Amino acid sequence: MTRQELFQQILKKKSFLCVGLDSDPAKLPKHLLKYDDPVFEFNRQIIEATQDLCVAYKPNLAFYETRGAKGWQSLEKTLELIPSDIFTIADAKRGDIGNTSTQYARAFFENMSFDSVTVAPYMGEDSVKPFLQFQDKWVILLALTSNQGSQDFQFASQDGGEPLFEKVMKKAQEWGTPDNLMFVTGATHPEKFKDIRRIAPDHFLLVPGIGAQGGELGEVCKYGLNKQVGLLVNSSRGIIFAGQGEDFAEKARQAAQEIQAEMAQVLAPFQR
Repeated sequence: MTRQELFQQILKKKSFLCVGLDSDPAKLPKHLLKYDDPVFEFNRQIIEATQDLCVAYKPNLAFYETRGAKGWQSLEKTLELIPSDIFTIADAKRGDIGNTSTQYARAFFENMSFDSVTVAPYMGEDSVKPFLQFQDKWVILLALTSNQGSQDFQFASQDGGEPLFEKVMKKAQEWGTPDNLMFVTGATHPEKFKDIRRIAPDHFLLVPGIGAQGGELGEVCKYGLNKQVGLLVNSSRGIIFAGQGEDFAEKARQAAQEIQAEMAQVLAPFQR
């Protein structure tokens, strides 16, 4: 999916919501356990309930890999179900020496046809560039994450200079462009979005941390928006586990509607 196609979907749906499919088998509503593939049935109902309200789905691969071959089957069936006009993110956080990254890229882009994959930048250019060789596919590079441990390295600086996450964002722009490179920037650091937009004014940002992790949409939008919106705001647990009964999909839809309605107000100036 191209950047312009993604932008058009945002305008069409009045939404920049990404629904995280962190489908933990231990947290599924109990009535789904009667199905041969409870995870897929859960995903199916979530997707059918929210697909008109979001522009992206982000399966977190850990929740599929933990089940071995059956988990991969659930993931493949889930991908087949997602409409082609919705952006798909393999939340895999890969990144290794070049020939290994090439195989990861082929797995997610050729074999599974994801639109994008999250990539860890720690090993540098040759671990990231193989993912950038695929047309209309995206790298979503970890920059400033939403977890507490982000303080350990991402804010570190040498001799009082710029923090590491800023160096990562600047250097990565030598490898990719706003047409194939996004950055993960957590909603739990809203005070940093002004600096982030100074460094990367045109790139899309994938923003986790809204809802269960304490991030607020309004704070992110205040400094995070750009001329093509430039945000994919993710909510996982706050949507998919909004309910635990047989009406879990309806509860998920209600949670997604609340976020989408707020986003529609934010997007009103873009509709003119």
